[in-house]
Formats: sequence, C-alpha cells, structure tokens
Amino acid sequence: MDRPSPQPIPLLLLLLLSGLLFFIGLGSMGLTDRDEGRNAEAGREMFASGDWVTPTFNGELRVAKPVFVYWLMTMSYQVFGVNEFAARFPSALFGVALIVMHYLFLTRLRGPTVGLYGALMLLLNIEILALGRMAITDSVLIFFTTLSLYSFWLGLHDSTAGRYWIWGFYGGMALATLTKGPVGFAVPLITVLLYLVATRRWRLFWERGAPLTGTLLFFVLAGPWYAAMFLIHGDAYSTEAKVHTVGRFLAPMEGHGVGWWFYFPVLLLGFYPWSSFLPAGLYHAYVSWRAFRAQQNQPYTPQESQPSEASHDELDWFMGIWIVGVFIFFSLSSTRLPHYIGPLFPACAVLATSYWTQGLQDPFTKGLRGSIHFLMGVGYLLAIGFAGAPALFAKFSGKMVKEFPLATQFDLGPGPYVGATIVVLAMGLVGYFGLNDEKRGLAFGVAGGALASVFLVAILTIVPGLNRYAIAPPQELAYAAGLNLDPQDQLIAFGSTRPSFAFYARRTVSFIPSNELDRLRTALAKDGRTMILLPEYLQETLPREAAAFQPILKRYGFLLLSNQPVVAAPQSVDPGPPSPARP
Repeated sequence: MDRPSPQPIPLLLLLLLSGLLFFIGLGSMGLTDRDEGRNAEAGREMFASGDWVTPTFNGELRVAKPVFVYWLMTMSYQVFGVNEFAARFPSALFGVALIVMHYLFLTRLRGPTVGLYGALMLLLNIEILALGRMAITDSVLIFFTTLSLYSFWLGLHDSTAGRYWIWGFYGGMALATLTKGPVGFAVPLITVLLYLVATRRWRLFWERGAPLTGTLLFFVLAGPWYAAMFLIHGDAYSTEAKVHTVGRFLAPMEGHGVGWWFYFPVLLLGFYPWSSFLPAGLYHAYVSWRAFRAQQNQPYTPQESQPSEASHDELDWFMGIWIVGVFIFFSLSSTRLPHYIGPLFPACAVLATSYWTQGLQDPFTKGLRGSIHFLMGVGYLLAIGFAGAPALFAKFSGKMVKEFPLATQFDLGPGPYVGATIVVLAMGLVGYFGLNDEKRGLAFGVAGGALASVFLVAILTIVPGLNRYAIAPPQELAYAAGLNLDPQDQLIAFGSTRPSFAFYARRTVSFIPSNELDRLRTALAKDGRTMILLPEYLQETLPREAAAFQPILKRYGFLLLSNQPVVAAPQSVDPGPPSPARP
C-alpha cells in the first residue's frame, strides 16, 4: 500500500516557522538561573578542559545530568564561540528536528493535512517553545523519547520497514538516557508496557520487537559513559547520582515539592490552546478502546495483527496511554517542575489533532462545541491575567529585590496590554469561526496565530527590559571581573549566588550567601587580588575585612568591588547612570 508523502511546501513552511520561533533572539538574553547557568557552564568547562567524560560545574563534579547535552554544547561552542546563542543552540536545533519528525510521522500514518495540523499543534504552545529556547536538557530529551516511541510504533506496525524502525526504539531510549538519566528509558518503557497490556500484543512484540538484541543495543550505547564515570569516580559519582535520580523522585529537592495536582494547570496552560481538546480526545480514545476490547476476547496473534489491519483508532489509544502513563509517573514524583512533563506533549499533539480533524469532518462530534467554549474561556482568563500583570508586578516587586535590586523601579511596559488585546480579539474570532460548521477550520489558524503573536510580543517587548535591568547586569560585572583576574585570584559572589556568574567570568567563583559572613571573612583573609560581586543594597552589610574594597563598576543595582585597581573593562560594560535611590 502506498504511503502518503510529505509535501515540500508545508514542510518548508514548518521549517521556516519553527526556525523563526526557536531561533529569533536566541542569544539576546542572558542565561537564566539556575539550570541554564549550570548547564551552560558545565558545557563550557568541558570545552575548556577537553575532558569529554567528566562533567564539572565550577570546578566540581556535576552528576545532576548525564553527558550528552554537554557534548552538544561543547560542539556548539567550537562552532559559534562561548556565548548564550551557542549554549542554547542544541535545544533550538532539536526543537526544530522534533517538529519535522512529528510532521513526517503523522503524514506517514494519516496524510499530510493531519501531519501539518499535528506539527503546528506541537510547535505552537508555550512549553515546547520555551524548552526549545533554553540551555537545558529537556528539548533534547523530548526529541529522543519521541523518536523512541514513534520508532516502536512503526517497528510494530510497518510490515516492510518495521525491522529497521524498531532499532530506533532502543537507540532513542539510550540517547535519552544519556541526556537526562533514568527518565530517558522510563518514559518509553512505561508507555510501551501499558500499551502492550491494553492491546495484548505481547507475542507480536516478541516477534518484531527484538527485545533481547534491542536491550543489548541499549546498553552498548548508553552503558559505556556510565561505566566510565563509575570507574573514574567510584562512590563520589554513584552516591550523588542516586541523590539526583531516586532521591529526586522520593523527596522534594531545591524547594520543588508542589501538590499532586500541580501538572493539571501546567498541562492546561503549557499546551494551550490545544489542551482544550485533550479531555474530549482522551474520552473518545477510551470509548473506542473499550468497544474494541468488548469485541476481542482472545489475545492477538501475528496473523490477526497485520499492520494493514491495525485500527485507525489504535494510534489514539497509544497516544492516550502515553499521556496518562507519563502524567501519572511524574505526578508520583516528589520533585515537580513544569518542564518535567514535556515528553508527553508530542502525544498530546497527536491526540488533539485527531480529535480536531474528526470535528472538521463531522460537525456533530461529541464535545466539540464544548471544547471550543473551553478554549475561549481560558483565553479570556489569560487576557485578564496579561492585563493585570503590570499591577501585580508592581504590588509584589518588593519581594524580588534580593535577586532583582531595581524591581521596584521597573515596569513591564506595554507588552502585557498588547498581548491581552491580541488574545481578546483572537477569542472573539475563534468563537465566530469555531462555532460555525462551515468556517470552523479558520479557528485553528486564529488560535495558532494568536499564540505565536503573543510569544513574539513577549520576546520583542518584555524580555529585553527584563534582560537589561534584571538578568544581564551582574553577568556583565562577572565578565568584567573575569577579564581582570588571574587563575590564582579570587572572585566572590556574595548574596546573589547565580550559577551563570561562573559562565560569564570564565572561572571558578566562590558563591557565598548573604547570611554566611564567617565564610566571607575566611575568603577575604586570602592573599592576592580579590573581587566581590554583590547587590548594591548588601554593601553596608559587608564585614570590616572588606573596608578596603573599592567599587570599580556598577550596573543597575549591582556592584563589583576590588581590593586592587581594575586593569581592563569590556566595552559592553560601563558604569551606567547611578542607580536610583531606594525608597
């Protein structure tokens, strides 16, 4: 049977749109802390040392994440130099690759129109766009877990090329494990095992899934680096690795212990506007599966399970199992962060696309009008939130001064109001088109266009101000310090202990919280050149051992002090106007 072929024009448009949204202004904002700063610096240290086995941060062993993303960053630094764009380039590149892979997969199975809808749904949501623009592991992880599960599906159901696709299941799982540890194999295995239980395809998997050879391939690809780390570092590696894997699952880490309900709003808002179609899509997939099970009292046999006989709905069952299984897995974890559930977003895009296209073909699809009303309701609430954001920021800015000294003098500008206006207008058009059986297809373009527009408004109007006044100032001072310090000299980050300081200073940094004055006194007792980077309001809290330190640079509420005259300052860093007096 002929397979639908990808269309060159939609594919080109997807490449252009995803490239725009992932790459525009990618290096224009300083690294956000904590994860971006740590990961980018670990990659930089690997690049500087030439040691491609042992990741370090600030000169110390880093085992929180495996090595694959650091390899990618190291190669990126070799091409683009050590900068923010290079640190984020792997995430953006794999973000684009994810969208293309998703389009090709859906086009192969359901045709180019469904493939285009699905790719746009996966691209045009806040979570995937954000993860593809950050120097963290998740964009790469999502690509490989998705590659693994798509390869599993094709390996099981494609009679001609299945024996080749199945190796992607194990290879993708191995590279995902090298990217983020056990979660890299947990996501595919949970999905596959639940699917095999639900469809009774154990025998078919044993015959086509090459479980023994595939498991060997997994260990051949993923095992050597883990073995090398254990041989080189022994208990120092294994103990810390256990803390950051099993320990993170069993107990909250770094204050990220939120209630079990946490991922419901994350999925709703992170996958919005398409999350509005997920409840009905999951329900339809469940009803279809129940009807199938009622007719099938015997397990599958290879003869009964030819790829051409696979139910059209079966892909939806697989995606529903993927969503529910991974969602429950991460909800059971004690440490919860918004980006953890990113690996289920490709499945969400497939299921939401399936339901949406069914609604376009059948105007009487159950739940469709309710889903559109839900989309509009959430949109209007978001518009209210955008419009109220400046007032809320002003009200709570006083609580941000520890990390953002000039928070009380900063405002978000017109961006939130522009975003609110776009959303209000878009929701009106979504209602007009979406509730009209003849024009419903236009509602998709309006919703997707609104999401892309609001995202670009934020990047072009809000982010530059936040970067200039909140993110970049101490990083610029850290860079200036690094220009003037020799390897034996000392840079102290006091009070504002952001990991990105080490990246910009290109050296190790002594991070000392503001309540640990004894540690500061001990550090100041050392001979040689010493610089202190701190928020300006903490200057008066310094001990008398720092009395001889003089301000050499000031940037928007941050100071760089030195016990010796400065030698050089980069042209991009100037003292700037005096900071406004604090009220």
